[in-house]
Amino acid sequence: MRYSPISRFKGTLLGAFLGESLTCGGIEFHSCLDLGKMAVLGTQSLIALGRLDLDDWIRRQQEESVDLAATDDISVKIIIATLPVALFFHENPIKLRQNLLRVLNIWEDDPVVRDGTLAVAYAIALALTEKLDPLTLIPQTIAFIGETPTSIPKKLLRVQNLLEQGVGLSRVQAEFAKEEKLSNTIAMAFYCFLSTLEDFRLAVLQATYNDNSQVQDTTPLSSKATGAITGALSGAYNGIGGIPVNWQVLLLQSNSPVWGLTSFSQMLELTDAFVAMWSGVYDLTLNPEEGCEVALLCVYAAPRVIRLR
Repeated sequence: MRYSPISRFKGTLLGAFLGESLTCGGIEFHSCLDLGKMAVLGTQSLIALGRLDLDDWIRRQQEESVDLAATDDISVKIIIATLPVALFFHENPIKLRQNLLRVLNIWEDDPVVRDGTLAVAYAIALALTEKLDPLTLIPQTIAFIGETPTSIPKKLLRVQNLLEQGVGLSRVQAEFAKEEKLSNTIAMAFYCFLSTLEDFRLAVLQATYNDNSQVQDTTPLSSKATGAITGALSGAYNGIGGIPVNWQVLLLQSNSPVWGLTSFSQMLELTDAFVAMWSGVYDLTLNPEEGCEVALLCVYAAPRVIRLR
């Protein structure tokens, strides 16, 4: 295995956060829109229950007063909110699709949001199972989406054509980034990811770059959305080790709030707990038996075989 699951899990969630935050004025790592707050709540639900429970997701969002009303950024928030589902069910494409569609029922029934969610989640699943081939990713993703009236498959095919032609960023932005449409955001994210497959830093910088002379109509939200999705894709592929160390150090030093959490350290702890639940690791220190030496012990099993009591 090229990278461990925990590295890819962390890379996906941290990558999405960095991709959003980099657009807020240099490397300040200040989350302007909290696009991933719903993703954190969903992750906490999966950790607590060990399964997908829509009622629990809704309850947590209501308790945190998360606004589910239709807004300009709700579509992007929904895609980021489904990242925990993509990670939790990445090994089984059938369950992945079924559970993504279940979660999407929480929000508005928008076919573009549905197709965008399926596209991003499937690419992440391929990355985590080390089956992502840049030459076949887009055709495979379109097949996973299935028959649809939306323009996302067509725009993904256009991305593949542009990549094959070696077209540069400015021309691609001119084609996709002028309109505030989710389908264009998805297309730009796939381009930025696939054009710099092995370089997380360059991928998110491309996604958040805007030279006003070429793309005058690009909105801040469009840039944040493209950055967040690109960061998730590249983070899943390259793992947390692909994220620049100096960026991670700055996050640890600032320790500022992250997507509704109190600090970046808390986000890392949440991801560790998430991977533990998914993998079936049981922490004996949480429920020590009397007289049992537990300081250095961990028990490993298939997912959800050993559970907290």
